[in-house]
Amino acid sequence: MQLERFQMNASKVLVQLMLAVMFTHELDAMTQSEWRLLYVLRSLSDEQGRWWFTALHIPLFWALIMLTHHRSELVQSMSRSGFAVFCIIHALLHWRLASDPLSTFSSPLSWGLILAAAGLGAAYLCMHLRVSRRT
Repeated sequence: MQLERFQMNASKVLVQLMLAVMFTHELDAMTQSEWRLLYVLRSLSDEQGRWWFTALHIPLFWALIMLTHHRSELVQSMSRSGFAVFCIIHALLHWRLASDPLSTFSSPLSWGLILAAAGLGAAYLCMHLRVSRRT
């Protein structure tokens, strides 16, 4: 019982940390003009790209918070796992785009945030798989 409670709390903390790191990455992304790397937004002027990049994060952040903390355990589990997978894919996309001249994510802070989110995502998935196998 105590191990199960610890794992549930640890899982929740990992998700909350993942969210915090990704939200902070998005703050950094604003300083790096990340919209220039996104196919849909790259054709816009910097002013329009910045506006749309910022505006689109409102429903995105809302949905992430709502779904990862939903009252349904199934919705919570699926969205948390999906978010964890996204954090890993997100890091791979940044790695792939690192040589793009429009990418300015080269500082230790930028890469620390990107890799921390991926690491937390991997830790969450490992913990989730281990708990799933026991039940």
